[in-house]
Amino acid sequence: MEKALMQDTDNNSVDVAVKALGKSIARLTEEGELHTTAVPGLSLFRRTEPTEPITGMYEPSVCLIAQGAKRVILGDDTYVYDAHHYLITSVQLPTVVQIIEASQEKPYLGLRLMLDQREMSQLMVDSKLPPPRVQQSSRGMATGEVMLPLLTAFQRLIDLLAEQQDIPILAPIIQREIIYRLLVGDQGERLRQIASAGSQSHQIARAIDWLKANYSQPLSIDSLAAQVRMSSSTFHHHFRSMTALSPLQYQKQLRLQEARRLMLAERMDAANAAFQVGYESPSQFSREYNRLFGAPPLRDITNLRQMTADGSG
Repeated sequence: MEKALMQDTDNNSVDVAVKALGKSIARLTEEGELHTTAVPGLSLFRRTEPTEPITGMYEPSVCLIAQGAKRVILGDDTYVYDAHHYLITSVQLPTVVQIIEASQEKPYLGLRLMLDQREMSQLMVDSKLPPPRVQQSSRGMATGEVMLPLLTAFQRLIDLLAEQQDIPILAPIIQREIIYRLLVGDQGERLRQIASAGSQSHQIARAIDWLKANYSQPLSIDSLAAQVRMSSSTFHHHFRSMTALSPLQYQKQLRLQEARRLMLAERMDAANAAFQVGYESPSQFSREYNRLFGAPPLRDITNLRQMTADGSG
């Protein structure tokens, strides 16, 4: 009986903290759907209706929802998270994302905080956290249960936006606390694998960093595997285990995402964007772009610009 009462109290405290966080996000996103804050790496989001599935890259980050729900698809895996579950991404991953609960009366309210692998590694050393028990690589994305200490830390981080002169001093301290909460939480093992030098997850993370910096270059699986000190077959297996893609498929997604950005943000034409990201054949680029984004380059970019102009993007 006493244990059940304690559980109810904990649940009520979490619910109260989630509502307070939601009010803060709602207040700060009154003028738009995305608020890039003065706290480095912290973004706030609001949507008043569900969205269509959108293809994009998830950066290493932790995402919380104060109201509504979102679905994220990575390969054959589907992750649904809401006000009681966070989403953690430990490496850059290609995903299909859809907000599935949002309305004018109860808008989707969420936040994202970027994660730095070096900070995680340093915190593991400073706090003497044990290395992960299992050195095998696993998916670079997971959901976890939101706990009160994590919520209150995020609330304090958002509260700093009202006292911006305190951000340079206090934000790094609170962000460090958030990383610590994640490292000791129910998905901490996954994060510690990425941050542990010598683990297979850490080696794959290094390969992903190389691909991000060299996506336009021809890819040799053998040389990249050797660079991270793995055999080609082992490298291929663990890369797919973490990202749900082969290294070549991953490189293709990086190229297509960057080409889309070049056309949208820098108004580059499709042929030049294709060449810039490493394609030699414009027709192959157009086919693969259509397959990923559901429309050929010109139509896709026209639709995206129209959505932005209408305020629905």
